[in-house]
Amino acid sequence: MSFAKGPHAVRRSFRSSLFTLAAAACIASLGAAGTARADTGKIGLDLPLLTSPFWQSYNNYLPKYAKDSGLDILAPVNSNGDPAQQITDMNNLLNLGAKGIVVGPLDSAAISRALDAAAAKNVPVVAVDVAPTQGKVAMVVRADNRAYGEKACKYIGDHVKSGKVVQIMGDLASVNGRDRSEAFRSCMKGYPGLTVLEIPAAWKGDVAATALDSLLTANPDVKGIYMQAGGVYLSPTLQTLRRKQMMFPVGDPKHVVIVSNDGIPQEFDAIRRGDIDATVSQPADSYAKYGLFYIKAALAGQTFKPGPTDHGSKIIQLAPGILEDQLPAPLVTKANVDDKALWGNTVK
Repeated sequence: MSFAKGPHAVRRSFRSSLFTLAAAACIASLGAAGTARADTGKIGLDLPLLTSPFWQSYNNYLPKYAKDSGLDILAPVNSNGDPAQQITDMNNLLNLGAKGIVVGPLDSAAISRALDAAAAKNVPVVAVDVAPTQGKVAMVVRADNRAYGEKACKYIGDHVKSGKVVQIMGDLASVNGRDRSEAFRSCMKGYPGLTVLEIPAAWKGDVAATALDSLLTANPDVKGIYMQAGGVYLSPTLQTLRRKQMMFPVGDPKHVVIVSNDGIPQEFDAIRRGDIDATVSQPADSYAKYGLFYIKAALAGQTFKPGPTDHGSKIIQLAPGILEDQLPAPLVTKANVDDKALWGNTVK
């Protein structure tokens, strides 16, 4: 039927029907909070591991920020610390029809295989916490991991005048492990009275505990410890110190100065008890929020340039075609451990 040649009443009825359909479509597109949901399809979420309280917290933030952003997410998958499994998991998400993926890479180099597979299907990927050394990503959402090592070094250097300091390192296949280790090691050169001993622990608490036990047997005069991941190293380290009868509270002359990384509630409690001195708070909440923010932007065709953001961070260029949003990560001590703005004080 040609409405262009029909009576005025028919044309008015047609326009009225179009308005009604448009209104109905608009209402149907509203989320529970009354905000329009993005027509982006399903978003895949790949977690590196869930044995760490840090990643458990990150995982708990994802549904909240997905809802706030109007994004429809697939059930998160846990690669359980296995880089090969992570590649399989990424491919499974693609096969499930994921239109975008947010992933926390376990291995900075190995993840390139999964990134290439996503690029072949024109599926954008945002990397959270760890930057890939190759492959295409829409954005890396991460804090300055070199600053982690430097902050830990300066705190220990200012509180330990001479003696041995232990660095319990992360996985050196990850750029995070390398950045924290190299920065701590380099900074420590500015404290000639301190000697650095190192434990490569690959983000594994049992490995850290066994190696630290042996190291302390040979070096009972250790004065400081830097744990690169409180989520996996905190409990094993404190248990080892207790077993070695080296656990003394902050302020005691025999106290071993301890600085950690993550900013989980367990570390905050340890600071309050005087078990450890400080931690660098990785922004688990912001990792979830902005990981989803950038995948939504990528699906909308939005691009970014280096420079300051509107959320207190700075976008830098890591390599040609790879940008990183460096989120702030404050040092937490007894002085500010109860700050309600810290995400570690907002989770149950």
